Amino acid sequence: MHLCMMILLLGGLAAPSRASPFSPGGLPPPGRTVDVGSLMLLMLNDQEDGSGFVDFEMPAFPSCPFGCQCNRKVVQCSDLGLPSVPYDIPADTRLLDLQGNFITEIRENDFKGLNDLYALVLVNNLLSKVHPRAFLPLVGLQKLYLSHNRLTTVPRNLPSSLVELRIHDNNIKKIESRTFAGLHKMNCIELGGNPIRNSGLEAGAFDGLNLNFLRISEAKLTAIPKDLPDSLRELHLDHNQIHTIGQEDLTHYGELYRLGLGHNRLRRIEYGGLYYVQSLRELHLHHNLLSSVPAGLPEMKHLQVVYLHSNNISKVEVDAFCPSSFSVKKTFYNSISLYDNPVRYWEVQPATFRCVSDRLAVQLGNYKK
Repeated sequence: MHLCMMILLLGGLAAPSRASPFSPGGLPPPGRTVDVGSLMLLMLNDQEDGSGFVDFEMPAFPSCPFGCQCNRKVVQCSDLGLPSVPYDIPADTRLLDLQGNFITEIRENDFKGLNDLYALVLVNNLLSKVHPRAFLPLVGLQKLYLSHNRLTTVPRNLPSSLVELRIHDNNIKKIESRTFAGLHKMNCIELGGNPIRNSGLEAGAFDGLNLNFLRISEAKLTAIPKDLPDSLRELHLDHNQIHTIGQEDLTHYGELYRLGLGHNRLRRIEYGGLYYVQSLRELHLHHNLLSSVPAGLPEMKHLQVVYLHSNNISKVEVDAFCPSSFSVKKTFYNSISLYDNPVRYWEVQPATFRCVSDRLAVQLGNYKK
C-alpha cells in the first residue's frame, strides 16, 4: 500500500454502527528525513502487486559510488557531505538515497541509465536548480522526494510513472499551468511549507491529475483554492490564513473523506458551505476563530471525527451534531473535540451527543481566558 493511500474507504452502512470507525490521521506530518526502510517495504509490497521491482539478484560485478553503501539494488549515500550526485551508480538501482548532503544542482545526465529506479530521495540538500531533462531517463520512477531544499519551482518533465511527489519546505511561490501535465498515475502531492498564495496557483495547474491526497499547509492561502482535482479524498490546508468557507468553495470536492483546515483564521462558514462534502469522515477546524458549531453537520451521514477545539464557541445547541432521526446518520461519531472554547459545558444537554459512539469520544472543558 502506498504511503499516500492510507485512506479508509468506508462504505455506507444501513444503520448507525459502532464498528469500523474512521481512524483519524492520514499521511503523517512531513519530516526532515525519509525512512529508507519504509521505502524498501513499499517496494516489496509493489512487487507483490506487480508494479514494483522484479527481483533482488546481485550483479556479478557490483559497483558502488565511493563512500556509499550498496546492497540489493539499494544505494545509500546519505549524510556524506556530497556536493553533487555521484557517478558509478549501479544501473539496476531501485532506491537511491541522497538525503542530507550539500547537492545544489541536478545536472542533465546525473541519472542517465537508471531506467529501473523506483524511489529517489533528495531531501535536505541545497537544491536550487534542476535541469529540465534530468528526470527523463527515470521511466519507472514512482516516488520522488525533494523536500527541504531551495527550489523555487516544481521541476519540469517529471516522469509519467510518478505516483508520489513530496516537495514541501522549499521556496515555491507559483504552480504554473500544466505543471503536472501527463502525470496520470500521480495520487499524492505534498506541497506544504512553501510560500504559495492563491494568486500563485495558476488556472490549470492541477489539470489532468487524479489525486487522492494533496497538502498545501503552512503556506499563505487566504481562501480554499479553486480548480483542484475533483478526485481528492484528502485535502490538508492547515496553517494558512483562510478566513471564510463560502457556499461554493467546496463544490467540486464531493469525494473528500478528510478535510484539514486547522490553524487558520476561520470566522465564518456560510450556510451550505459544507453541503457538497457529504462523504466527509473527518473534519479539522481546530485553532480558528469560529463562534459557533458549523451548520450542516447533522446532515453529514458519514462524519465521524470533528475537531473544533481552540475556537471561540460559547454555546452548543442540542441539534448541533446529531440529526433528529437516526435513519439519517449512517455511522456514529467516534471523536468530537470542543475543549479550549468558552462554552459552559455543564449547560450542554446530554442529548447533544446522542449519536456519539462513547461518552469518552467527546472532549469538553479546559478553557483558559
